[in-house]
Amino acid sequence: MEFSKKFIWFFIIWVCCNLHVSCSQHAESVKQRKPFFERLRRLEEQFRRFQELSLTRLQTISANFNISSSVDLRLQSLTEQYNKISATMNRFQTATENDIATLKSWLKKLQKKTKKIDLKMSTLEQILNERSKQMSKEKKEQTEMMANLTAAVEDQSEGISSLAAGRSKLQKEMESIRDEVKGHSVIIARFEERMKSTLQNDALSPKPRPVQAAAAIEPRVHRARPVKAAKQQDSQKEGSICNVNSMMHFPNSSIENYATFGKDFSTGLFEITICSWLKTKANYLGTMLSYATEDNDNKLVLHGRNTGKQTTIHFVIGDPSFRELPVRPLLDGRWHHVCIIWSSFEGKYWYYIDRRLAATGSKFRKGYEIPAGGTLIIGQEQDNMGGGFDDNESFIGNLAGFTIWNRALSPGEISGITTGKSLPGGQILTFNNVSTLNGEVQHYNCTCLEHC
Repeated sequence: MEFSKKFIWFFIIWVCCNLHVSCSQHAESVKQRKPFFERLRRLEEQFRRFQELSLTRLQTISANFNISSSVDLRLQSLTEQYNKISATMNRFQTATENDIATLKSWLKKLQKKTKKIDLKMSTLEQILNERSKQMSKEKKEQTEMMANLTAAVEDQSEGISSLAAGRSKLQKEMESIRDEVKGHSVIIARFEERMKSTLQNDALSPKPRPVQAAAAIEPRVHRARPVKAAKQQDSQKEGSICNVNSMMHFPNSSIENYATFGKDFSTGLFEITICSWLKTKANYLGTMLSYATEDNDNKLVLHGRNTGKQTTIHFVIGDPSFRELPVRPLLDGRWHHVCIIWSSFEGKYWYYIDRRLAATGSKFRKGYEIPAGGTLIIGQEQDNMGGGFDDNESFIGNLAGFTIWNRALSPGEISGITTGKSLPGGQILTFNNVSTLNGEVQHYNCTCLEHC
């Protein structure tokens, strides 16, 4: 821009100088050579050509000036666009980095969830394998029982046929015996007549022999066995339950009386069975057990509370899902066997008292898992992990043979436990796994229930 302006001023000065020189030259030449008008005409023609040439040059310079100004404006707009594009690219890069970081965190979470799902699937496969083995075993036992029943029926049919044959033979023998009895009756009648005659003849004899004969033929008397002995035998059968191993005594209602397990569930549970003998002299049944984790203090609870007129306790699987279990038969101060079974595959539960089904139901969430990593406590209900107790919820009484399985036991297995048979497989926790006794809780070793 500055160069073009200087060039224009220089060109104008040069034109003026040329005009002055040409005018002076033309004045002298008019005097010397030609007339004044002819020279004036030539000057006009030259001035016109000079104007055309000057106009052409000025137009060219003006065009170049416009081009340079438009180039500057274009460069300026391009610079602004470049800055905008740079800012947009920076924002896009920042957003992309944030998205990549988010994707990385989601990927890590997805990997953790995938590991958990793999662990759950392996646990489910183990449970299904155990269930299939158990079902095949039960099927074999049922097949054997059917074979034994078939053999027994065949034996019974053979016995019935032999009894029928014996009956016909016995009827024949009875007929022959009747004939013999008739003959003997005749002989006895004759013997009585002879005895009468002999008694009349020997009325004065001091030692009559017929009296000795009558005493000799006195019939035997069959006495019944005492009922007391049978009762003693029944009590011996009840005392033969020798699969309890140990017992815990909770003397009173206090937040300091509880027992803590040294380990929790090693893996998540999709099925569980809890069985125990219990005896309480209180007018209510307190909390038998509670399992709490950091995110939920009611993952697994058998919750009881002193409400004055208690008839049920709450069986909780993942707050707020719970069911009510009747406890009135357990409050008579005697030993009772209790089993609670829960299955996530069916969303159902079963509640047994003394091997009889006392309650059952469904509508628990299917596929729910009781997670590992919590705190399991006997005798108190946790409002937070490992604490938050209430003395109105404390358990009072005795618990014996407490056992937890990681599967759903069958009714036959529960009946076997109640009658004193060996415990089924799949046990994961017993009183032997308790690490801490708090307050006045006492732990006794007693193999048989009658010694607890």
